[in-house]
Amino acid sequence: MLADLVVAAHLAFIVFAVTGGLLVLKWPRLIGLHLAAVGWAALVEFCGWICPLTPLENRLRGNGGYESDFISHYLLPLMYPEGLTRNIQIALGIFVLVLNAAVYGWMFFRRKKTTGR
Repeated sequence: MLADLVVAAHLAFIVFAVTGGLLVLKWPRLIGLHLAAVGWAALVEFCGWICPLTPLENRLRGNGGYESDFISHYLLPLMYPEGLTRNIQIALGIFVLVLNAAVYGWMFFRRKKTTGR
């Protein structure tokens, strides 16, 4: 049960890192937390690291753990059945950065337009 809770937290972090810029539109105080999440997510992908939550989940599952990282075990089989490659990891990191840069750019220009500067 604890392992499932870690998986849920892991998935929530990924969703927050990818789409949290939209939450910042509503709650601007989340910007620092969101930018830290985006930075960590991109760094993990660019460096090919395994998120620390993955070994924690494996320990909680005991022998039922998986050998690869969270993304390749749970998410990529749905999108990329062949598995996680280094190029896909880099593409995912770029996707997170570009998507969030677009959201923040839109917020910046919207704010600039409404303040008249």
